Amino acid sequence: MAHDNKVVSFSGQKAPARFSLPAALVRLRDASGQSLKSVLASFFDRADDALFELADRAGTNLDQTAYFDAMRELRLRRKAMVVSMLQYVSQAFNEIGKFQPQLATGTLEDIDQDSLSLVDHSQLEQQVAIDNLINKLRNRNTEQIRLLTVRVGYVVPGINLKDAQMPLSPEIICGGVAEACADLDIDIRAKLVVLKLFDRLLADTLGDFYKEANRTLINEGVLPEMKRPPAGKGPARSGQRSGVGGTGAASGADVPSGPAGESYGGPSSQATFSELSALLHQGDATSGGGGYGGAGYIDTDRLMARLTEAQSNSGQWGDGVVVPLNEQLKPILRSGEGQNLNPGQMDSDVINLVSMLFDFILEDRQLHPVMKALIGRLQIPVLKVALSDKNFFNRGGHPVRKLLNELALSAIGWTEKKTGQRDPLREKIESVVGRVLNEFTNNVALFEELLEDFSHFMDLDRRRRELVEQRLRDAEEGRARQERASEAAEGLVQDLSGQRDIPEPVAGLLNEPWTRYLQWVVLREGEDSARWQHARNLTEQLVWSVDPRPVSEATRSELLRAIPAIVDDLRKALQEISWDPFATDAAIRDLELAHVDVFQRLVTAPSRKAPSEEDARSTPPETPGEDVAQPEPLRPADEPAQVAPEADPVSPQWLEKADSLRVGSWIELTREETKVRCKLAAFIKATGKYIFVNRSGAKVAEYHRQELAADMEAGRISMLDDGLIFDRALESIIDNLRSSRKD
Repeated sequence: MAHDNKVVSFSGQKAPARFSLPAALVRLRDASGQSLKSVLASFFDRADDALFELADRAGTNLDQTAYFDAMRELRLRRKAMVVSMLQYVSQAFNEIGKFQPQLATGTLEDIDQDSLSLVDHSQLEQQVAIDNLINKLRNRNTEQIRLLTVRVGYVVPGINLKDAQMPLSPEIICGGVAEACADLDIDIRAKLVVLKLFDRLLADTLGDFYKEANRTLINEGVLPEMKRPPAGKGPARSGQRSGVGGTGAASGADVPSGPAGESYGGPSSQATFSELSALLHQGDATSGGGGYGGAGYIDTDRLMARLTEAQSNSGQWGDGVVVPLNEQLKPILRSGEGQNLNPGQMDSDVINLVSMLFDFILEDRQLHPVMKALIGRLQIPVLKVALSDKNFFNRGGHPVRKLLNELALSAIGWTEKKTGQRDPLREKIESVVGRVLNEFTNNVALFEELLEDFSHFMDLDRRRRELVEQRLRDAEEGRARQERASEAAEGLVQDLSGQRDIPEPVAGLLNEPWTRYLQWVVLREGEDSARWQHARNLTEQLVWSVDPRPVSEATRSELLRAIPAIVDDLRKALQEISWDPFATDAAIRDLELAHVDVFQRLVTAPSRKAPSEEDARSTPPETPGEDVAQPEPLRPADEPAQVAPEADPVSPQWLEKADSLRVGSWIELTREETKVRCKLAAFIKATGKYIFVNRSGAKVAEYHRQELAADMEAGRISMLDDGLIFDRALESIIDNLRSSRKD
């Protein structure tokens, strides 16, 4: 089928009329669509190289033709194939439970033996290739696929979902591959080559794809504690779910259990809070007392009312001021007569835990002080949520936790704008915080609304930045290729002409149009191509023809035979790069005059050539092959790369850290006592450059590996943790409490 539309909008697809796709699956559909798009982009890039290599090693012309046909068709149909596969997977989500993958594997019992003879042989070969890919995917990613199937089934309890119908199952993905390949305008031999390429290149890259899909559902609160799939075959079922498009905690839900009675889901939420509470009171002689002293007592309802009143009066704290939660609670936990009020034990534990969480967040060096102050104003609203919902502490998909994580994550690379400059991110975060302070009472749905709105804002902002960064990457990669081509061309000319007596007009020809041609060959074909080897040989012949050393009796006849071909090839080469024809004619005339001078020297002064020949034999050989190899290590351009590491050695551990830096990682670099936050936008392999950009996508720094590792070792570059801040804070609290228990 032909796909005219090249744009796939996952969010714009509508589910069947009587079924609304749960929010968690909408998120999974959109996130997995982006991930799959990246996986396919990587596949097509690698496929082009692999097909070229296979064609180069092909044993017969028939095989080579198949490989080249496959390469050509993949290049032409790349975008259409990606769109087709993404639409296929999107359809599996929108018609979940009803969608049947066209090329799912079957057992021998499912096959009508009498119909086998009716199946076209080429069709059967394609089916076998698809079945092999399905089996390979299932065998290599068994656990992650089972975990994902259980989680998806848990979100849609009313649907009897078969393993093959899970929207990201190997059957669905391979069915998308089969449908995309069906439109390729190539014969069966080339089509099988493409399918085998999917088998060879795609299967190894989908492991991370399935892990990311599971992480997406975990972040949505879908069975976050499930580490291994249940022993049974069926997917998990739940009548009510906490944090999966629903509200409130589940009670009496049928949740799968793991080893040793470990429960996955809502019913175990209280156990996590109980563990935190027990860690808080380890070593206490008694379990009573809230820790705020005094004879008065304040119940949860009165405490919530006082917190709401304090929340509405939060404007008394100045902008940019961070007030610890304990300080904000002092007037709340004091009666009108000045008597201290003592919350109950559970409320006191919640207060302590929320206070410790925000202590971690507000001390985190990843956040700018302005952003800390803004997020710090959410302490009382978050405390109210935690008091009313104890599941808050272990429910990974809780909207309040997710909103805090999103706010902190968006602020990692933020820097304060100059006075008068508009700052959309700061304005948006201020708007979110303002709405929480002004509108939140006990309606957690407000956080869900704000989270959706802020996520949409960040998606638009992210797309804009990705476009800017992509343009930067393209420009840097183009510049790197151009630099590499210039180095290769200029190096070749220098190596071959450096020790020869080249007439000035011919030197101009070599340094201008001919160097341009050599650059064009490198950019178009590469340095390993036959075209480059031909250009290299022509360069050797060209410089030899104007200074034919060493001279022998046969030199004149060799020149007479070689010069016409040299001139002809030179003219064709300059025509290929559309060099000015008048300049080309002038250059050819200069070359011909140089050749005339050479013949005159050979005729008029033959006796002077003999000593020169002897001199040449006493010096290192000047054959073209050796001429290139010998001077290269001594070129001035190479000297800094050799000397610098020796002058300033870097520890291997820091080189490893530089190597492990992934695209998208945030760093903070110090320049003349000024700190700049930026992220790694690209690693340019051709030049070994790391390109860093600020939050707006503008380039702020570039490093080579050695320089990057040296600055990391010297402390001029430090890594920023872009993990979920709430989760990091909770992990830190638990680790600290457990450590103190051991002590």
